Amino acid sequence: MTEAGQACIGGFHAVEAALGNAPTLRRIWLAEGRDDARARGVADEAARQGVPVERAPMARLDKLLPEVRHQGCVAECEIAQPRRDSELPAILEAVERPWVLALDQVQDPHNLGACLRTAAAAGVSAVIAPRKRAAGLSPAVRKVAAGAAERVPFVPVTNLARALGRLQTDGYWVVGLDAQAPASLYDTALPERLVLVAGGEAGGLRALTQRQCDGCVAIPMAADVESLNVSVATGITLFEAVRQRAMAGTTSTD
Repeated sequence: MTEAGQACIGGFHAVEAALGNAPTLRRIWLAEGRDDARARGVADEAARQGVPVERAPMARLDKLLPEVRHQGCVAECEIAQPRRDSELPAILEAVERPWVLALDQVQDPHNLGACLRTAAAAGVSAVIAPRKRAAGLSPAVRKVAAGAAERVPFVPVTNLARALGRLQTDGYWVVGLDAQAPASLYDTALPERLVLVAGGEAGGLRALTQRQCDGCVAIPMAADVESLNVSVATGITLFEAVRQRAMAGTTSTD
């Protein structure tokens, strides 16, 4: 796959994010008759950036993005594509303090989109996930990610456990997120070269994936709550890692 390609994204939030940062927009379509403040705001910003805006019937927009609730706002743009498994070492070598989020068979596009958005906000260097039985970079994922799919490299891998093993060989520590783990996230010193692994919606981490981990941590919760949504749990853990990494950076410069 190439690093970029052409596709459509839909929904005001996704298009506004695209106008604000990464993708190169070719054109924007707004539904005929949609002349509210939000539509005018998109049209005005597009005009400032020299992006053509066209009006189209809602039925045409539905055909462009049949699986996305586009709200009458669709854009054609250059978007990042999934990266090759073989590109991961170079992606990480280009980062001063690399770390990775691994998702073990997250299948809900909304969860993947939310995880990508959080990973980008946390400064994660790359997100890896199995190529099969997992969500990919669909229009629905891109809408929820709101531009994050263009900011953080997404790398589908043939075999997740094997990919984790290669990262361990390169000096990374693999830490799984498991609600049953005896170690608390907040009592664990997370390593600098971290691969955080979050499990899918169906059953969390698979046994093979968990065996590949150097250790697992749990998020402390009230006794009557069994688990958190994967995107919520991932966000909590990523930003605890951000906090620890910031403290480590401060300590190293004192």
